Amino acid sequence: MIIRELRTHLLSVPWPELPRFAAVVPEFQDLLIVEVLTDSGLVGMGYLQPLAGGLRTLESCIHEMLKPLLLGEDASAVTALWQRMWDATYIQGRMGLSVMALSAIDIALWDLAGKAANLPLYKLWGGMNRSMPIYGSGCYRGLGGDGMAEKALRYRDRGFTAIKMQVAHMQNPSQDVENVARVRDALGSGPEIMVDVNQGWTADQAIRTGKRIEQFDLCWLEEPVRADDFAGYARVARALTIPVVGGENHFGRTDLRPFFEDPCIPILQPDVMRGGLTELRRIATVADTWGICIAPHLFHELMTHLVASIPNPSWLEYMGWHDELWEQPAMPENGFIRAPERPGHGLAFRPEIFNEFPYRPS
Repeated sequence: MIIRELRTHLLSVPWPELPRFAAVVPEFQDLLIVEVLTDSGLVGMGYLQPLAGGLRTLESCIHEMLKPLLLGEDASAVTALWQRMWDATYIQGRMGLSVMALSAIDIALWDLAGKAANLPLYKLWGGMNRSMPIYGSGCYRGLGGDGMAEKALRYRDRGFTAIKMQVAHMQNPSQDVENVARVRDALGSGPEIMVDVNQGWTADQAIRTGKRIEQFDLCWLEEPVRADDFAGYARVARALTIPVVGGENHFGRTDLRPFFEDPCIPILQPDVMRGGLTELRRIATVADTWGICIAPHLFHELMTHLVASIPNPSWLEYMGWHDELWEQPAMPENGFIRAPERPGHGLAFRPEIFNEFPYRPS
């Protein structure tokens, strides 16, 4: 399990459905894939989807700053290697690209650990595979109220018991309220509705509009304010009856500390690109001590292992962006999903995509 090489691949893959979360969206979904090769012959794989470019910069960070720290080291020392990469990039990093590069490698190292033990990650971490609830995401604001309602109904017809829709950025508050009303009217009283603001409001706007949509029996209001506006989060959470959630744009336990010191939100949504599997497991442990649950952001096919192994799981998020890219995709059934039973994270990209979809920088 001595690390002999790190390989990276950059891909630009067509979307299965254009994600209309903004007026202008990227033509392709860009992926960074890293492979960690060992002298045992085992290979671990990690991947990122940054959504905002920077793939070549991330690749350079992996090869220039992180790879020299890992060559010749024991790949099974996953947590120690995470700390070495964190410490070595702390001055330049602590948040941002260096942490994202670290995260891709951390995912690959845990994949190796599972393969070496011949265990799926959830079992390596002492978890139990069970049916876990997953919601249908991607009712994009750019679809308009009718379009979001139509997609929500498609999710319902597939057996999902919860969906997530978007507000802000492309609409005014009155239009947002009308769109939420349309989706609730289409779905009826049964399915859960999550509303994602994507940091699009000030605290005052969130309180005003939040009070107008409370009547629609919402599951949560997500990222109502900027990620670093912790005081705004607290104001909004205390002013509304809708649970307020967030965390996808925070980097690790330290960045989330204000939510632990003032546990005003009941669910955190950490992103594996912002600390890797090592840090997400730590976040879950700290959150559990404060009675906070975890509903990880995106990457459902990977996050099944995390959610199956922590004491405080909530929802998984399904976008369907990568279903056609995997040799064996992890697919929801009737609103639930189970972790793959294959060793490691159990994921492998179809080999042909590496030739079919070369990186196309914008």
